[in-house]
Amino acid sequence: MYPSGFTEQDELERIIEEGAAHLGAQTVCEVTSGERRFPIYAVTLGNPGAKLPAVGFFGGFHGLERIGAEVVLDYLRSLVARLRWDSLLHKQLESVRLVFMPLVNPGGIWRGTRANPNGVDLMRNAPLESAERVPFMIGGQRISAGLPWYRGALNAPMEAESQAVCRVVEEELLAREFSLAVDCHSGFGIRDRIWFPYAHTALPIEHLAEIHSLKSIYDETYANHNYLFEPQSRQYLAHGDLWDYLYLRATASPGRIFLPLTLEMGSWLWVKKNPRQLFSRHGIFNPLIEHRQQRVLRRHLSWLDFLTRAASGYRRWLPTGTEREQRREAALALWYRGTRA
Repeated sequence: MYPSGFTEQDELERIIEEGAAHLGAQTVCEVTSGERRFPIYAVTLGNPGAKLPAVGFFGGFHGLERIGAEVVLDYLRSLVARLRWDSLLHKQLESVRLVFMPLVNPGGIWRGTRANPNGVDLMRNAPLESAERVPFMIGGQRISAGLPWYRGALNAPMEAESQAVCRVVEEELLAREFSLAVDCHSGFGIRDRIWFPYAHTALPIEHLAEIHSLKSIYDETYANHNYLFEPQSRQYLAHGDLWDYLYLRATASPGRIFLPLTLEMGSWLWVKKNPRQLFSRHGIFNPLIEHRQQRVLRRHLSWLDFLTRAASGYRRWLPTGTEREQRREAALALWYRGTRA
């Protein structure tokens, strides 16, 4: 049983129960915090055919950033509600696989901490070192679990939550010819950003042209959106980024494309509108006023739905031949100031 008041976990279980006729759900691991045990769920929807594309939706890596988990839950809730009446959605799900892990770090959410119950920052926990200089502390540290951005002990296995994400990604996403992932966070700046790898190096990724093409079709479809697309390295570098680690694993299999993205919601705007949130640890990372939270959930629903549609029709927009090289050149000029790395 979950502790009473764990609203996100309660909501996830309600959604799983309501959508039982369409959803697959499994407990991929369990974690403990004191005497409490928390299962971590992976929920699947759509066609499991191995030749079809897939999208993964992840939230709650950092326990303080509850809004990230709530955005993923809101999208899953919307899909389950639409399945009762939306014949076009049923048709779409014949051509795509959807995977949800809304609460990657339930122990951290329960405790109200960025890290998991062992004090480890799950987004600094992968066995991946930056060869370039990273910011002190924020780039990942091994000094103490009592300090932020702790990576875990040197040469220790990844945390159970990190390993669970890797298993789900490898089984459900990396085994396919094409897949996307989006990981929902908050707490950086006043703009909503879409980040793509890398975080451990300032060099461009192999699939830069594909990222540029995805951005272009989103710009064309939602001309008035406010997202800022950029490589995470434009803001800071870090050790142990889990999505860098999984992307590098994916590129080891020729012919497969895996594009991991991070939605980084600009929580400073919420603080600007309600400065009293500065006096709340949760207020720095989450909208505390109800109507503002509802606005945030509405705003990002179309982005998550776009990713589902983009994956379903990926063959229509992926660049090939000379267009791919042109896309890469355009992306280098946009994000890397013409660097030919």
